[in-house]
Amino acid sequence: MQNSIFLSMSKKDILLEYEEKKKLYGYQLGDIDSIFEKIEKAPINYHLLYQLPTGGGKTVIFSEITRKYLEKYNKKVVVLTHRIELCKQTSKMLKGFDVKNKIINSNIKELPDQDEYSCFVAMVETLKNRLNDEKLHIDNVGLLIIDEAHFNSFRKLFHAFKNTFFLGVTATPLSSNIKLPMKENYQELLVGSSIATLIDKGYLAKAKTISYDVGLTSLKVGINGDYTVKSSDELYSNMLMQEKLIQAYSSHSFGKKTLIFNNGIQTSLHVLDTFREAGYKNIRHLDNTNTNEERKDILKWFKETPDAILTSVGILTTGFDEPTVETVILNRATKSLTLYFQMIGRGSRKLPNKDEFTIIDLGNNAARFGLWTDKIDWQHIFKYPDQYIHNLKGDVEIEMHFSYKMPPEIRAKFKQTPVIDFDVENEYKLALSKNLRPKVVLDKSLDQHATMCVENSESLYEAKILSKLLADDIESRIRHYTNCLSNTTKNYRDWLIEDYKTKLLIAIGRKFRELLD
Repeated sequence: MQNSIFLSMSKKDILLEYEEKKKLYGYQLGDIDSIFEKIEKAPINYHLLYQLPTGGGKTVIFSEITRKYLEKYNKKVVVLTHRIELCKQTSKMLKGFDVKNKIINSNIKELPDQDEYSCFVAMVETLKNRLNDEKLHIDNVGLLIIDEAHFNSFRKLFHAFKNTFFLGVTATPLSSNIKLPMKENYQELLVGSSIATLIDKGYLAKAKTISYDVGLTSLKVGINGDYTVKSSDELYSNMLMQEKLIQAYSSHSFGKKTLIFNNGIQTSLHVLDTFREAGYKNIRHLDNTNTNEERKDILKWFKETPDAILTSVGILTTGFDEPTVETVILNRATKSLTLYFQMIGRGSRKLPNKDEFTIIDLGNNAARFGLWTDKIDWQHIFKYPDQYIHNLKGDVEIEMHFSYKMPPEIRAKFKQTPVIDFDVENEYKLALSKNLRPKVVLDKSLDQHATMCVENSESLYEAKILSKLLADDIESRIRHYTNCLSNTTKNYRDWLIEDYKTKLLIAIGRKFRELLD
């Protein structure tokens, strides 16, 4: 969407962003010229795919293309979307460009007035059903625009439009179904400005990414190629992950408007309860079971509340634009590059008082895909999607390279201890060289952790409270330890973590007794 419209508006006043006609930026005009050059020179029924990052103004660009096309050619334009909200937003944007258009929704059975319109906006399933009924036919279509073209549902309509130029538009030219690569439906990819370029030119907000290492080997992959909701709920609903989320929010997003993405409803509801129990009252939950009225009410509240926290599942990745979002928390892992960019894109809009936003990654997503601003070879992904997917880092590989660094706010709690590092691999090698049992590595680690807690406390109670802050360090050390052992199961690693925590409390108590003796 166009960013200039927000320049004279405060957070509270951003209501109807698309009412006035838009001003096009230089990079947008350049891309429009390139697309029209393809339209004018390409053979009949040519399929062109256009890539531009979320926030770059794809809807603005294809609205101007529609206006310009209708002005130049005596043919009609059809715009396809995959959700009714996008139909309405697209129709409004087109009107802003003086393009008279009609939405083909579930109430439209026939088009007796089709000669009154030169442009139609339709949801793919609705149009497919109407065409199959053979009661609705759109004559003389010269340009078919497919928004969010990476969704494969649009393929079922391609046969219905002959002698038509196809323009697919997407932020991520990687098919949602790896078995149906986009190169089979589009002959060429035109790449627009990169995220880094749009940031440098002042069109998108800068991003600060904070990543937390998360053990994901318990997650299962479903038939769609992404992690299952069930396995994600089991991991992200547990107390350890909930505590990590609260710590991440309080450290890096306290008082900021925050959008939390989860993989399952169960997780999101746990997040709601956990935040409220922690004293954060400005939080609400949204998923696809909410009614339209409930959704409108929640999004209105989110827009108008400066420090609002919205925990959600799925539905806000597309068709949702709230520029005042200051932090995006990925409280989930995904194997979908498209979803990764869609989630982050919700915070990338720039405002007069918002030049940057925060990304908190609790799913190793940045380790898998790279940072949001990293350069991506979209042409290579378009031509060789299998190769790209194959080369993505797996969870085991990512976790092998975890290197825990204690956050400054936690390190400050252990300021009386000069050295807090512990090299598990070196200690393991040392134990083997002395023909000692591997268990001595954990004993040595436990002693160091217990000493840290005692040195920085005035009472046994305070020391035990401090030990809870070592949860991530403990998890990291156990992971490195089990990697040294090799061939260990997740259940064994989980048992070691819990056993370690129990023994740590015992060791703390013993050290305090020794001080009193």
